[in-house]
Amino acid sequence: MRNTDVEMNDTDRDVQLIGRMADVPTILEVVCRTTGMGFAAVARVTDKKWVACSVLDNIHFGLKPGGELQLESTICHEIRQSHQLVVIDHVDEDPHFRTHHTPLTYGFQSYISVPIIRRDGTFFGTLCAIDPAPAKVQNPETIGMFTLFAKLIASNLDSNQDLVEARAHLAEERELSEVREQFIAVLGHDLRNPLAALMAGIRRLSRVGVGDGGQDVLAAMQSSAVRMRDLVDNVMDFARARLGDGLKLETAAKAPLRPVLEHIVDEIRTIYPQREIKTDFQLDQDVHCDHPRISQLLSNLLGNAVTHGDPAIPIEVGGKTTGSELQLWVTNGGAPISKKAMETLFRPFFRGEVRGSQQGLGLGLFIASEIARVHDGRISVISTPDETRFTFTMPL
Repeated sequence: MRNTDVEMNDTDRDVQLIGRMADVPTILEVVCRTTGMGFAAVARVTDKKWVACSVLDNIHFGLKPGGELQLESTICHEIRQSHQLVVIDHVDEDPHFRTHHTPLTYGFQSYISVPIIRRDGTFFGTLCAIDPAPAKVQNPETIGMFTLFAKLIASNLDSNQDLVEARAHLAEERELSEVREQFIAVLGHDLRNPLAALMAGIRRLSRVGVGDGGQDVLAAMQSSAVRMRDLVDNVMDFARARLGDGLKLETAAKAPLRPVLEHIVDEIRTIYPQREIKTDFQLDQDVHCDHPRISQLLSNLLGNAVTHGDPAIPIEVGGKTTGSELQLWVTNGGAPISKKAMETLFRPFFRGEVRGSQQGLGLGLFIASEIARVHDGRISVISTPDETRFTFTMPL
């Protein structure tokens, strides 16, 4: 694109920008009423163009928004170079301007033009007024008013630029965020098959038996594989929640929930044999829900308790059904959750004050909260110096 085309597009944009400023017509009206002058305008002035952006014309000067004057024929051309205002009460009595080509060309006797300077020091244009009759404008009150209005216009221009840049930055961040989440989704999907093969191999070796010391190695491998599986599942669910339509439920008919919950507890006990986990399930009713999702919720809450709880204090897991709701809870000892950590507890990739080296991705509580939400339930947290309790409540 040619430079002239670029400048033309930029000038058109500036004309439209000034035209959208609700205060500019009021400014021009105040200028004319206060000074008694018949024409006022906001002009965009470059090194090649003088273009009217907004106009109040009570003297039939004939210029409309988007209209141009020959740059060299204007005093604004000189103001662009000097960044100094020009004020004339009576051209015929002014020793400098009575022979100046501009008033001779356009036939005015009074004139005032104040530069509009952007925050970064660049020259945008002028706020100007003319009239074929003399006017008393060379006074502190009028000059101060014009200067203030010019600063207001410049401030609006800067604010608009800030808004445009902020929107562009936000759009870029959203695009980058979507790319990151798509990458996470693809990565999680591609990890599933080799991980499934690894777990199948571990199960086969456990059945056929291994030599002395091999069982300990297999147990460690199984523990790592289960942790990896849970991480991959959380990553995939995070991607579904952020990139798709949210987590999907596959609710079955009412069925016992206790066996699937006990299976999760047993699995966690296998992975962390050194941790004591007590259970108290009083699930008297069959539950209509997505049983694998509820077990995943419990697994994430248990994993959080193992990671953050005091190893010397048993973890307590419980659940009960009443006539109207299901409750599941996980309690651990240790230091209470800080107020700062509580604010981001269920946000993805926030891991809080993690003990030891098992940090994970910070997705467990986020996924658990999403599972609760799609079941029309919620997870509440109470954390005191005595215990931290996460409670999932779901209507039946």
